[in-house]
Amino acid sequence: MPVNRNALIRYKVIDSCLQRRQRKWTLDDLIDAVSDALYEFDGNDKGISKRTIQSDIQMMRSDKLGYYAPIVIEDKKYYTYSEPGYSITNIPLSETDLGKMNEAVEMLKQFKGFTHFNQLNEVVQKLEDHVYSSRVKSFPVIDFEKNDNLKGLNHLDILYQSVIHKKPVSLTYQSFKARKASTFAFNVWWLKEFKNRWFAVGVKDQKKFLLTLALDRIEDVNISEESYVENDKFNPELYYKHVIGVTVSNHLRPLKVGLFVSNLHAPYVITKPLHSSQELLETREDGMVIQLKVQHNFELEKEILGFGEGVQVLWPPRLQKKIKERLQNAYKSYDSSDIPDESLA
Repeated sequence: MPVNRNALIRYKVIDSCLQRRQRKWTLDDLIDAVSDALYEFDGNDKGISKRTIQSDIQMMRSDKLGYYAPIVIEDKKYYTYSEPGYSITNIPLSETDLGKMNEAVEMLKQFKGFTHFNQLNEVVQKLEDHVYSSRVKSFPVIDFEKNDNLKGLNHLDILYQSVIHKKPVSLTYQSFKARKASTFAFNVWWLKEFKNRWFAVGVKDQKKFLLTLALDRIEDVNISEESYVENDKFNPELYYKHVIGVTVSNHLRPLKVGLFVSNLHAPYVITKPLHSSQELLETREDGMVIQLKVQHNFELEKEILGFGEGVQVLWPPRLQKKIKERLQNAYKSYDSSDIPDESLA
């Protein structure tokens, strides 16, 4: 059966709310969330009736749209999904849906040769693989890197909406170093992904100091009605130009980092450069020397250490000393008498 645009928005908002299980949702809470979303979408300030939301919930529970949503009421008051991790976006595709998706994939593939659509390549491959595996009921032939257990991914949509609609969020956040969580207003300017981990970048309250918050440390987030601080200074592409990862310092200048890469790892580093600034300085019998121009941050150290004995820091001295110390500490941890005898395992 056909579903109008506003109904789809309502279903999506209700679904998003019920996925956030750290909060208890009353019917009034769902009405408020849907009303806010419709106002943001098309300026509709009439709100939504209780009867409409109740009908939406019944529709989502039914088989008419294929959702079969396991919506239950706890304590005769709070709505939630009885199955953790359920979402209406995860339902199987019908043959009609698959046919339309296949047509869309074929159309998008026509643009893959144009530079403006380079970023669509992975999206098209994902769609094409999903359609193929759904049609023939087989395992996917393309397995993209993912971590289904990664915390915080459920916050992506609301943070994305806050950026495009220029609305601050009220979020509860606890860093690894903090003893307890704190709640504050945050203006999200962009979202950043690194090594399959997501970050929200912006400014706290009305301040101008840029912060990077890991989504897996966010405990709760909601759109706020406070005034939004717009980004009129930072270009994300330029902001990350001289770093590996997400840790950027406004006080550190990029350094010339010389690395010796053994023959074992050289092919990988050539085909997948450690950074866009990477240049080949020298080729030797036992490996090669490359140079990067980057800030010294935690991600740089981690990238170098990931190669073990296959990469050696040649310069600058400070980074060389730091990597040497970390390798020595790693060796000491294995040389400890506390390591249990494997015969006792």
